[in-house]
Amino acid sequence: MATRSMPQSVATREHRFFLYSAIAMAAVLVAGFSLNLAAGRSSFALPLVYHVHGLVFLGWIALYVTQTALVAGRALHWHRRLGWLALIWLPVMVTLAIVITLHAVRDHGGPPVFDVNSFLIGNPAGILTFALLTGAAIVLRRRTDWHRRLMFCAMAAITGPGFGRLLPMPFLIPWGWWIAALIAPSIFPILGAIADWRRTGRVHVAWAWGWGFFVAMFLLAELFAYSSAGMALTHAVIDGTPGAARPIKAFFPQ
Repeated sequence: MATRSMPQSVATREHRFFLYSAIAMAAVLVAGFSLNLAAGRSSFALPLVYHVHGLVFLGWIALYVTQTALVAGRALHWHRRLGWLALIWLPVMVTLAIVITLHAVRDHGGPPVFDVNSFLIGNPAGILTFALLTGAAIVLRRRTDWHRRLMFCAMAAITGPGFGRLLPMPFLIPWGWWIAALIAPSIFPILGAIADWRRTGRVHVAWAWGWGFFVAMFLLAELFAYSSAGMALTHAVIDGTPGAARPIKAFFPQ
């Protein structure tokens, strides 16, 4: 494996970077949802599907941090065995994310700080990006240099909901979706590339593939969301529901 050919000090620094980054991404997500709850923008009175969704995603966060900690601690046997849980978790996460998105836009139009079409199409695109990158990382699990970087990019791709709850989104209209779902999460893979450069003097190509795929999926989703087909799909989903009462465009919540 790639790390075996590294000097021990370089490998240790790399493991430490991935562990600290995993903790940082987890902190963004947990802090975002905790702030939402503390500020009264969310509550435990939400429908059951929200709680199931939250528990499943919290489980993934715990799994990712645990996996990076096991690698940093050289407990590779347990890392490999625990990693197969991802095959169970991924389809459940994708399904729940799409169900929650549909429920949100039909029930109240989704977050008011985002355009309805952008949220409706971009949210499923984001979770599919995460799933495809994670799947690629699993396929390349024996190439540990690729595996850990693609997993890192996959995790970064789902930090958007955390950033969206931490940043002052009403004041970022009309660019809030771009900032929360693309720009802020991109900080992590960019830092990963910088960390590579500082450790070894080169940037691993996996960062370009992982981050590039994330950016491409986001841009394709946005192009479709504002196309005539995307707008037609949006109206087909929300017409006749309470969500159709709000404007399609983002607005400052009262």
